[in-house]
Amino acid sequence: QVQLAESGGGLVQAGDSLRLSCAASGSTANTYIMGWFRQAPGKEREFVAAIRGSGGSTYYADSVKGRFTISRDNAKNTVYLQMNSLKPEDTAVYYCGATINIVLLTTASAYNYWGQGTQVTVSS
Repeated sequence: QVQLAESGGGLVQAGDSLRLSCAASGSTANTYIMGWFRQAPGKEREFVAAIRGSGGSTYYADSVKGRFTISRDNAKNTVYLQMNSLKPEDTAVYYCGATINIVLLTTASAYNYWGQGTQVTVSS
């Protein structure tokens, strides 16, 4: 079992930055691929970024590439999402998830564990 808890969301203006954190608990948490997804009202949950257990490989959605950075600190069992140059279209609830499925790491249904989400609102 892995428990996840996101934090760091808030209301910012376009062009600002935010850093989201996802604290993981569980004896094997560091072995999981960790992903960030987001869900806007009326839309499906969409992939944002993912990072493998070792932290050596990262993956991004085209819409955030060059603006967002995913990282992890395995000593702290925490995954981060640094979001720069935020746009109004980045507004959503952001969720972190954990999976062992490297083939489907961009697919929400492949994730076994989820946090409760944190709201990010970007005003224009």
